[in-house]
Amino acid sequence: MLLNPDNRNAEIILRDVQSGAHILGLQLHILHAREEREFDTVLDNLAQLRAGGLVIGSDPFFNTQSERLAGLLLRRKMPAIYQYHEFAAAGGLMSYGGNITDPFRQTGIYTGRVLAGEKPGELPVVQSTKIELIVNLQTAKALGLAIPLAILGRADEVIE
Repeated sequence: MLLNPDNRNAEIILRDVQSGAHILGLQLHILHAREEREFDTVLDNLAQLRAGGLVIGSDPFFNTQSERLAGLLLRRKMPAIYQYHEFAAAGGLMSYGGNITDPFRQTGIYTGRVLAGEKPGELPVVQSTKIELIVNLQTAKALGLAIPLAILGRADEVIE
């Protein structure tokens, strides 16, 4: 797992992933990167650990590095998953997480309701519930992986 130790939510993310790894009987290694120049070192460590894949923890810094991370991981033949669509679109194997545009749509709806006269304090809090699974088959092929039909059937988007 790749985390930015400066992220305030890193402990929560780590706790959740550790719990999932334990349930699945998987060994979890935690690697940290704060800056782009640390990526090569982190990926070298990942190779030394003989890791079978990488989960990238949600972080604004990593959001801006989707293309760079996807390219580095593909060159090193390392399957990885990240939260946002942009990672899979840039060549990462998969993304699974909230739709990045849905909160903006919700903001527009709320704005319209306020402009129509509703009181902001009386509007309910709405959390985005749209979760997307994106699979990049080009990357899977380059990595020599066969994605099970059950996963492809559940995917919101398959990049071919």
